[in-house]
Amino acid sequence: MLVLDDNALYRLLNDDIGGGDLTTEALGIGRQAARLEFRARQGMTVCASEEAQRLFELAGAVCQLRLGSGARAEAGEMILWAQGGAASLHRAWKTAQTMVEWASGIASASRALVMVAAGVPVACTRKNVPGTKALSIKAVKAGGAIMHRLGLADSVLLFAEHRLYLDESPEDTIGRLRRTQPERKIVVEVADPQEAQRWAGAGADILQLEKFTPAAVHACRCQLELAANRRRPLLAAAGGIGIANLADYVAAGAELLVTSAPYSATPRDVQVVFFN
Repeated sequence: MLVLDDNALYRLLNDDIGGGDLTTEALGIGRQAARLEFRARQGMTVCASEEAQRLFELAGAVCQLRLGSGARAEAGEMILWAQGGAASLHRAWKTAQTMVEWASGIASASRALVMVAAGVPVACTRKNVPGTKALSIKAVKAGGAIMHRLGLADSVLLFAEHRLYLDESPEDTIGRLRRTQPERKIVVEVADPQEAQRWAGAGADILQLEKFTPAAVHACRCQLELAANRRRPLLAAAGGIGIANLADYVAAGAELLVTSAPYSATPRDVQVVFFN
């Protein structure tokens, strides 16, 4: 499945080749028959291989995909091959390789979190690198995680920065949001257990526990479960969650794990081998 259309892919190609390929042109090898292979240097969850395939096609080569986005590649396993004139392969090579390496890094990091979470949903924020949203979302999903928010129009998430401008009780705020957005769940970000209790009592559907420690998440859940006279909101742990501490939040009772960690993952290494 392509998430970048041909116009976007042409822009990426032109960014690298807009002034021509000086070395290939100077050597006069552009029309020689050539073939290359993309192989995983390490285990990875593959992503953006479909975009890479299309880049080679737009550059004038023939390309065959071996592993699509979401597939597990072992070290040495082929991801794709392409063949055509040497100029065509050199035109798309680095752009395609970099894209697969970067997106596979996000996908692999997302997959690692999902495996540790053991069934608790892992949701990635919208704090991806500006300009990379489409591929970032694809990579997160390829790794088995979900998106927390796609953008401001995606969900009702009440921050302290919104509440600063309100002059009403939490109950009145929740009631007003239910009237104006009846199809949406109401998420409230809270910074401490007292705020959690207050907004749970007001009827929030989900509490986003911002930078709570695992111990604080556990204590918050226990306190809310004691309030048997009302429905307990779902508890989403957020802020500073990564592979090193995610299991602690699962054990503490978090029901959704919100993270930006995959976006800073190290790209996976793709070996490119040329043949004549």
